[in-house]
Amino acid sequence: MITATELPTIPPSTATGVNGVTAPRPRAALLARLLDPEQVIMFDGAMGTMLYARGVFINQCYDELVLRSPDLVREIHAAYVKAGAEVLETNTFGANRAKLTQYGLEGQVTAINTKAAQLAREAAGEQRLVSGAVGPLGVRLEPYGPTAKEEARALFREQMAALKAGGADCFLLETFTDLEELEQAILAAREVDAGMPVIAQATVGPDLRTAFGASPEDIARVLDRWGVDVIGLNCSVGPQTILDAIERMAAVTTRKLSAQPNAGMPREVGGRSMYMASPEYMATYARHLIQAGAKIVGGCCGTTPDHIKAMVEGVRPLAPRTRVIVARDESGAVRDEPIGREPVPLAQRSRFGAKIASGQFVTSVEIVPPRGVDTVKLEIDAAALHKAGVDAINVPDGPRAQSRMGAIAASLIIERHGIEAVTHYCCRDRNLLGMLSDLLGASALGLRNMLLITGDPPKMGPYPDSTAVFDIDAIGLTNLVSKLNRGLDPGNNPIGEPTRFVVGVGVNPAAIDPAHELKRYHWKVEAGAEYAITQPVFDPAQLEHFLTSISDVRIPIVAGIWPLVSARNAEFLANEVPGVTVPKEVLDRMRKANDKSKEHALAEGIAIAREALERVRESVQGVQVSAPFGRIELALEVFG
Repeated sequence: MITATELPTIPPSTATGVNGVTAPRPRAALLARLLDPEQVIMFDGAMGTMLYARGVFINQCYDELVLRSPDLVREIHAAYVKAGAEVLETNTFGANRAKLTQYGLEGQVTAINTKAAQLAREAAGEQRLVSGAVGPLGVRLEPYGPTAKEEARALFREQMAALKAGGADCFLLETFTDLEELEQAILAAREVDAGMPVIAQATVGPDLRTAFGASPEDIARVLDRWGVDVIGLNCSVGPQTILDAIERMAAVTTRKLSAQPNAGMPREVGGRSMYMASPEYMATYARHLIQAGAKIVGGCCGTTPDHIKAMVEGVRPLAPRTRVIVARDESGAVRDEPIGREPVPLAQRSRFGAKIASGQFVTSVEIVPPRGVDTVKLEIDAAALHKAGVDAINVPDGPRAQSRMGAIAASLIIERHGIEAVTHYCCRDRNLLGMLSDLLGASALGLRNMLLITGDPPKMGPYPDSTAVFDIDAIGLTNLVSKLNRGLDPGNNPIGEPTRFVVGVGVNPAAIDPAHELKRYHWKVEAGAEYAITQPVFDPAQLEHFLTSISDVRIPIVAGIWPLVSARNAEFLANEVPGVTVPKEVLDRMRKANDKSKEHALAEGIAIAREALERVRESVQGVQVSAPFGRIELALEVFG
């Protein structure tokens, strides 16, 4: 076991405090070593892996165990102490209010974090340090989600204040994929105690990038600029990938580096996820990591006290390593992230975009993609609408959670016939990386006009048990596409030639909560929306009221028009389709017409749609007319 005297230590005269942190002499000396860029420090390994191995099922809140089973948590800490760990992490990775709310434990934030720090402190004694472990909130921050940065910072601050009160010596911010969220955690740590050391660790995938596209160099430069005490990586991948990333980070920062890899990548063995890297393998790579520049080493998922013991023994002989000088600009500061290019002018992106940019009235018809692979009718309809002079065809993306041909594929088929598509693209079915891949592919294939929506939940459709992703919502997706139009991915990394999307969003003038809808509209415009298409309008007065409410932030509005075909159709839209409001007067008209005949009902539906179009024509910049049941002739009748 490595003790404080077996590795190089700082002179006794400097061991009285670090950054204003006061502690008994053994802890003060170790705190000083923690910040010394040449001193090697060994952290512990996984807590969750050990709890699971001892029979705690994954459907429980592991953080709450510090209150329900404190002896179990204390025993695991003690096992890592025996293995030679010099710093113990508190069992608080998910102990923030946002995550604890999922278990009904939002009122226990202070109690859980304080107790967790106390348990680690008891096991650590005065010869080792306790790091307050803080993980991501599990929610999306603006601009890709609904959580404000200030709100996130407050949630982190609440957790960290309790960790400090329980006896933590430093903060370990770990497993972050979003650097903007990590920034809020760093700011919160400084607000709780500006003198407590902060170790900030991101996580990368096998491609050496975060989920938001940041490279190891990006992570190092940004965290260097933000002034954290230690920059590092943990989780998600094994030691080989972490080693590759550390080598690249060491070349661009003089900050101390940390590395806590998983015990390899998990494999399915007998229905269980198992981490296959042996203690000896982890020890070998611990040496490689230190030689590459990481002076803080430990383990993440899959690592045990046996792994840490082998790593301690493996790094014992290593001497301090000379650091690489970071490349900086003329002023000596770390280079800033790229800001991207100027977007291609709207008028040059598509014919549809050119008409919107010039203020001309645009016409479009909505056609739902086929249920199967037969595209004959879709192609016939596309050719007919092109001949009729319609500007574009709107292509929904799994409306009402129905299983249909993908909107991107259907749009490409439509555009073969000379008419442009407006491709609806929803967040429901894809994570952020999947969306990025789809959008880059769509751009390369020539699609330009997009309508970005959140998407209907699966429970509305025929497969209610299917999983919804909702990694981001329509506001976050608008931010993503706006960045792509500037030649940047979500992590602000250049992608080369920018995309040329015409960025549209949905808006509902008849929303149940008008104030919330208005806020979302403003956020979408702020995110980069260039036009908006409304839900079907059956009450023109309601649309006019909405247009008045957005007069301060106005982008071109395209009104949705839906020709009703029967009273039953009207009642279905009124009662079973989210976001659609059919006034009583319209329902009454359709019922009276339906009593005469189906033909009268159809004619009345067309008449109502025409009336709505004529009334709103001067207030909007276009209309999207739906083709009910795929009957484009009904949509064309609305145009007259």
